[in-house]
Amino acid sequence: MNKTVFITGGAKGIGAACAEEFAKKGYNVAVNYRSSREKAEALEKKLKEKGTDVTLFCGDCSDEKRVSEMIAATEKKYGKIDVLVNNAGVSLIKLFTETTESEWDFVFSNNLKSAFLCSKAVCRGMINAGGGTIVNISSMWGVCGASCEVAYSASKAGMIGLTKALAKELSLSNIRVNCVCPGVTDTDMNASLDEETVKELIGQIPLSRFAAPEDIAKAVLFFAETEYITGQILTVDGGMTV
Repeated sequence: MNKTVFITGGAKGIGAACAEEFAKKGYNVAVNYRSSREKAEALEKKLKEKGTDVTLFCGDCSDEKRVSEMIAATEKKYGKIDVLVNNAGVSLIKLFTETTESEWDFVFSNNLKSAFLCSKAVCRGMINAGGGTIVNISSMWGVCGASCEVAYSASKAGMIGLTKALAKELSLSNIRVNCVCPGVTDTDMNASLDEETVKELIGQIPLSRFAAPEDIAKAVLFFAETEYITGQILTVDGGMTV
């Protein structure tokens, strides 16, 4: 019986790359998206053509009711969820003094509350199945912080704390929880960066390039399939924070 992965924010970028990596390993792939329907459907078509069983779910992962529905539907179709990838998230580049309360709440709701809700929703099924694994997607800015990205950095630092604490709590149930912290990655989230900013950032990266989504996805798959690692934080940033 094939294993099953549920990926939040999986229609594009890192999430889509994760879907493709898990598909190569024979997983059933459940992809959540919120607004990128065309990209989600294109990904579904691509994976199905390669023989992967794919299910799409449109929904806001900061909505507890919708999260419960998506997880329950996935478990009903595939029997269980072996891997949860908490990838859904948003960014905010803005001076801290100009960040509004509603913007702060929006970032935390999408980046941290969503991971809380999805992790909570899969826990009972994983416990009943005898184990599972959760991989959280944080950011290198969650490790070292970024000027003008205080809300984003704080929410991603929260993902690291969530990972470490939850790993301890769920270890007796054979559920492993780990975290990948991407560096600057070539995704839509960074597509608005101007040429000068891109050149400056690349100059700070020892490997002299942005990460490709596939670079991050390979680290996620490593955590999913390595059975004696839990509570760990892996920064995949080309050496930028060394």
